Amino acid sequence: GDHRVELYKVLSSLGYHVVTFDYRGWGDSVGTPSERGMTYDALHVFDWIKARSGDNPVYIWGHSLGTGVATNLVRRLCERETPPDALILESPFTNIREEAKSHPFSVIYRYFPGFDWFFLDPITSSGIKFANDENVKHISCPLLILHAEDDPVVPFQLGRKLYSIAAPARSFRDFKVQFVPFHSDLGYRHKYIYKSPELPRILREFLGKSEPEHQH
Repeated sequence: GDHRVELYKVLSSLGYHVVTFDYRGWGDSVGTPSERGMTYDALHVFDWIKARSGDNPVYIWGHSLGTGVATNLVRRLCERETPPDALILESPFTNIREEAKSHPFSVIYRYFPGFDWFFLDPITSSGIKFANDENVKHISCPLLILHAEDDPVVPFQLGRKLYSIAAPARSFRDFKVQFVPFHSDLGYRHKYIYKSPELPRILREFLGKSEPEHQH
């Protein structure tokens, strides 16, 4: 997707190395998507990066459906005591059920390429949770949530609700949790937050210091 490439350009211009990949069943990757498989793919890539990154910080960035993979991943990393240096969730939902209830299926299907395997296969769908709201209670690293008020795919209130669950969670006691809303007048919707001229400053300030500071 063009919007993903544009985000990578922004991150690159700020001096970050960006490693991105297609989950199994997407793009040029073989296999069939499943929540477990996608989470394993992300874990494998994280370990590959960690083995080569020396003392450099490693941040996890998830967007949209990828926020479900990201919190699954980071929960596992924290449970095995190898947390990332920060987690950034762009346009996240609370869990896949609440996300599905928020929209007619056709809307989600239109916006999420590849999302049909979830909705059109009842056998698969019965096992899928992508429980961001449960995962954040087991994550111990700085957390930044970015959400546009005019998001037509993942409603803004789900991102805010996720923040309200994470901010008081005991797992974040020693870490900064921050929620950054983008006003609907800006027109960033579901996938154009990368266009924000404020994004570089937001990231620099958030990643530059990670002491506890619950705010929005």
